[in-house]
Amino acid sequence: MVSEEKLRSVLEDFAEYADDELDHYEAAIALESFGVAVSVHSDDIDSIHYGYESLLARATEVAGGKVTITNVRLVEGEGDFDNGRDDLLEFERDGELVSIDAEHLADDYYDHEAACNAIAETAHDDDPRSWHYVDFEREPHRLYDSIMVLATPEQAQALHERLGFTLH
Repeated sequence: MVSEEKLRSVLEDFAEYADDELDHYEAAIALESFGVAVSVHSDDIDSIHYGYESLLARATEVAGGKVTITNVRLVEGEGDFDNGRDDLLEFERDGELVSIDAEHLADDYYDHEAACNAIAETAHDDDPRSWHYVDFEREPHRLYDSIMVLATPEQAQALHERLGFTLH
């Protein structure tokens, strides 16, 4: 999934933690350090009006920049956030409009399903890799970022076999 050089540099950066035990979530988050994953922050962000654009820019970079994502915008639905507001996340992918339904409960929290669906649009059609949602063991009452990893079917299988991740 990564070059030998990238593997060594990341391991070198985290050498002081080599003896620490990682839980599944920390292992999933570490995929981002290797440049093969993007996390959707679970805590508050500055604004949903700007956050999706930077999230998609990161995903496009991980995917190798083979698609162009432009004009990222949030089209607000009716009402307020009290019961969830139905919005549209829109952007252009290589000049074609993409619209994704998004439900927001606040101005500073992602709709994780919408964010993950948007990230999936950043992989080029001829790329053998695709974006997968990384599922892992979870503890009750703990907040988790959503992790999306870009992998071939074989790489996804290896992540499952070696790290115990379930990829969707």
